[in-house]
Amino acid sequence: MDKGLLTVISNEPVADRVFRIRLQGDLVKQMESPGQFLHVKCGPGIDPLLRRPISICDVDIETATLDMIYRAEGSGTKILSESVPGAEIDILGPLGHGFPIGHRKQGEHALLIGGGVGVPPLLYLAKRLVKQGVKVTSVIGFGTAEQVFLVEELGQLGEVYVTTIDGSRGHKGLVTDLLNEQYGLDNSSWDVLYSCGPFPMLKALQDRYANSDKEGYLSLEQRMGCGVGACLACVCPASEDSAKSYHKICSDGPVFEMRKVVLS
Repeated sequence: MDKGLLTVISNEPVADRVFRIRLQGDLVKQMESPGQFLHVKCGPGIDPLLRRPISICDVDIETATLDMIYRAEGSGTKILSESVPGAEIDILGPLGHGFPIGHRKQGEHALLIGGGVGVPPLLYLAKRLVKQGVKVTSVIGFGTAEQVFLVEELGQLGEVYVTTIDGSRGHKGLVTDLLNEQYGLDNSSWDVLYSCGPFPMLKALQDRYANSDKEGYLSLEQRMGCGVGACLACVCPASEDSAKSYHKICSDGPVFEMRKVVLS
C-alpha cells in the first residue's frame, strides 16, 4: 500500500451514469493483483470528507496506467466524473486482497460472474487468467441495455453472456438464470468461480453452491470509511468454519473464499 498522485489521462462515459477513468503514475507499478481496490480522494477540498473505494478494472504495468470504472451517483463520484485530463487524483492503494490465481493451471476453466459496477475488476482478472492458459467464460448482468459495458473487451478473452433485468439486451433475467446445462454452464463445466457484484447476487451464488465442492471466490462491495481496517465500518460476519467472528471487507477482503463469509 502507498499513497500518491496519479494523473488523469482520460475520463469518459461508457454507459448510463458510468465512467471509465484512466490514470497514470509510478504508483501503478504496484498494482499486479486483480481484485484489489483504490481509496480515491474525489475532490481537492474536505468535501467530500471520506475517500471512495473503487475497484481496479485494468492495469498496464509497462505504461504505468490503470483504468477504473465507476458509477457517478453520489457527491464524491460525481465530482470525480468532472476530472479532466491533466488533473491529479490523490490515491491510496492498492488495498485489500485480490482474487487468488497463482495456483490456477493451464487448461482449467474459470467462470467469471459480475453484476453492475462489480463487472470492472473481472477484466484484469480475465486477462491474467488467460495469460496463464486458463479458459475464461464471463456472465455479466445489468438492469437495462443502457447500463451495459465491457462486453467487447471481455469477449476478446473468452465467451461472454449478457443478462438484463428488463431483457433489453442479451438474456432477460438474472445471471444465475444462465448457470445450467442449457448454456453449458452447469457445475461440471468449470473448475473455479470468481464473482463480484451486489450482495443479493453473491448470496444467490453462495446458496447455490453451498453444498457442492466447487471452488469459488466472492468480491464484496461495501461502503468504507478508512479503507485500511481501522474504523470497522465495513465488517461482515464470518462463517462458522472461519477463525474469526467477523471480517473487515477492506483489509481481510474484498475477496473471500465463497464459504468464509455470511451474506444476508
